[in-house]
Amino acid sequence: MKNLLADIFEAAKKELPYLEGKPINFSIPNREEHGDYSTNIAMLLTKELKKKPRQIAQEIIDALDLNPAIVTKTEIAGPGFINFYMNKNYLANIIGIILEEKSHFGKSDKYSGKRANVEFVSANPTGPLTVGHGRNAVIGDTVSNMLEWVGYEVDREYYFNNAGRQMRVLGESVKIRCQQLLGEEIEFPDDHYQGEYIIDIAKKILAGNSNDISSLDDKLFKETAEKEIFADIEKTLAGLNIKMKVFFNENTLYEDGKIEGLLEQFKEKALSYEKEGAIWLKLSELGNEQDKVIVKSTGEPTYRLPDMAYHITKLDRKYDLIIDLFGSDHMATYPDVMAGVKSLGYDIDRIKVLIYQFVTLMQGGEVVKMSTRKANFVTLDELVEEVGADVVRYFFVMRSINTHLNFDLELAKKQSDENPVFYLQYAHARIASILRMTKEEKLEISLDHLNLLNHEAEVRLLKKLNSFRDDMLYAVENLEPQKVSNYLEELAALFHRFYTECRIIGSEKNLAEARIALVNAVKIVLANGLGLLGLSAPDRM
Repeated sequence: MKNLLADIFEAAKKELPYLEGKPINFSIPNREEHGDYSTNIAMLLTKELKKKPRQIAQEIIDALDLNPAIVTKTEIAGPGFINFYMNKNYLANIIGIILEEKSHFGKSDKYSGKRANVEFVSANPTGPLTVGHGRNAVIGDTVSNMLEWVGYEVDREYYFNNAGRQMRVLGESVKIRCQQLLGEEIEFPDDHYQGEYIIDIAKKILAGNSNDISSLDDKLFKETAEKEIFADIEKTLAGLNIKMKVFFNENTLYEDGKIEGLLEQFKEKALSYEKEGAIWLKLSELGNEQDKVIVKSTGEPTYRLPDMAYHITKLDRKYDLIIDLFGSDHMATYPDVMAGVKSLGYDIDRIKVLIYQFVTLMQGGEVVKMSTRKANFVTLDELVEEVGADVVRYFFVMRSINTHLNFDLELAKKQSDENPVFYLQYAHARIASILRMTKEEKLEISLDHLNLLNHEAEVRLLKKLNSFRDDMLYAVENLEPQKVSNYLEELAALFHRFYTECRIIGSEKNLAEARIALVNAVKIVLANGLGLLGLSAPDRM
């Protein structure tokens, strides 16, 4: 519906060229008497046009070609709002469209034929995925769902490093646990991985080698740990209905010569120099504040160099859109990587970096502290087991990624309207129950008398259903998963209000069957939105 109004404004730009290039936003007024949709564009143009906003609003209304079968009335309100009153019969047409398109309703082929890469999770295989990784995983998968919703072919990618000090320490941790299990009195270092999972891996190695590790190569401890941990990570992701398509190992960048090649390119372009035994990148010449080390004096690259090489491989794979999902600790560092890639002539406009804030797990009003190394963390598996996959997924995306998230375990476990997941799924299940009862009453879905849907609660539902496609496209194009959850919560609230105020069974037959069609449409939209977020839509609760 908002797109329809936008098209009407587009046609008016020939007569009112000052509208050209101006973003025109439409909102649904809180009060019914203020119309069905409203825009403040006249007030935004006041300074530029040096006219009173109500005068501009009248000019705009006069230039709009409005079909009374769609828009019955316009009105200038307050300082210059333009309010639109929609034909109620036109609003009701959405029901037939939803019932026909069913699970496809709301989807778009706008980006059909385009390819996207979404990189997320990307935890090195040193331990189980924790609550700290959970928000990254769920946001990444939900963003992937959203891009697929509008036509993108999406590759979900996991970037990891199985080399370096972290992995050496992992291997040493497993070996020491093996030695301890065999009765050796050996102290376990504080800076090693102390989780129970290390002991489990050690037991598997011992079982497969007849409790004799004297002849084992040290590499076996690391490689076994990596294999076991990665299997556990994939299992955890599967429990949240997340399946990666690509696992990219940072180590291949060294093996394939991409790191050396990148260093050579920077040298040829006079973008790097040596100082105090290290290699520096001239980031100060590339728009950043100061130069940064890309190879330490020890010969070991800093994270910037492999990250640049990795992003170049993504760009070389010809994706139309590349999305990186990082925690807020990357806020100050990823610009260095982007500047380095851009300096070599690559189009970094195809790369979109999403920064999310971290999660605090709350229990009884207290913070649950987590540390991977000290092994007092809560695993993602444990969280899913505690509250369920649907709740985990929803809680991780229900707030803007730019805001810190307090994950309230007590709220997550409540089977009441306080829990937003229960609230949404109960709305879907309640409609399923209504449809079962109406079937028993020999009532059918009918589109013949939708003109009877005139109650305020019905009209508000119709307006909300009409905005689904526009709102979902906005959420996708702005990569804001919380907009989907916001929409669903508002739709569920409107349905619950309708259910309180408008009877189906017991109403006159034509009205009852029109209302059955309406709630069926609501059920489809709830299911589609929940599916977009990766949640189930139960028919019974």
